[in-house]
Amino acid sequence: MVTGLDRNEGMLAVARRSAPDIDWRLGVAESLPFEDATFDAVLSQFGLMFFDDRTVALKEMWRVLRPGGRLSVAVWDELEQSPGYASMVALLQRLFGDQIGNELRAPFALGDRATLASLIADAGIPSSKISTYQGIARFPSLEEWVRIDVKGWTLADLIDDAQFDTLLKEAQETLDSYVQSDGTVAFQCPAHIVYAAKV
Repeated sequence: MVTGLDRNEGMLAVARRSAPDIDWRLGVAESLPFEDATFDAVLSQFGLMFFDDRTVALKEMWRVLRPGGRLSVAVWDELEQSPGYASMVALLQRLFGDQIGNELRAPFALGDRATLASLIADAGIPSSKISTYQGIARFPSLEEWVRIDVKGWTLADLIDDAQFDTLLKEAQETLDSYVQSDGTVAFQCPAHIVYAAKV
């Protein structure tokens, strides 16, 4: 049985429609609603950087893992390693200030490998390994990239329609180097994967 967890009922409703065979549960990573040693594998995909207490969340993941089980945690590499997002953050900051620029910095908060390794160690997870994988961020168009980063993110509540139009116009000039010959957008966007096996 595969079990999924989210703290947001709205997201769970979407998840249940998309994957009804998964046992979707309401809860938070810092207090997993499961007994000790419940799972053969625990996966956190690009969520750790948003948890209220990352160390406690990792301890909880380790707690619910059975002996012989495997933990895998994915986080984005440093912002500077994702040139498209670094450019987008710079544009947002120039147009709207530090608060809005920092909203898009948040996903990259654990990109420093030393910081990530220290966090894993603080959680008491032994013999972990961090590997970095090169990936490509792809969007069907520049407009879709801007729309997804704003409307599909916390920026939706911070940028109004007039500001969005300004951003889109500026992006067409500032971010055009990421547009491919077919009109799609592509740029490097690497990620770190933490692996650990519980003895």
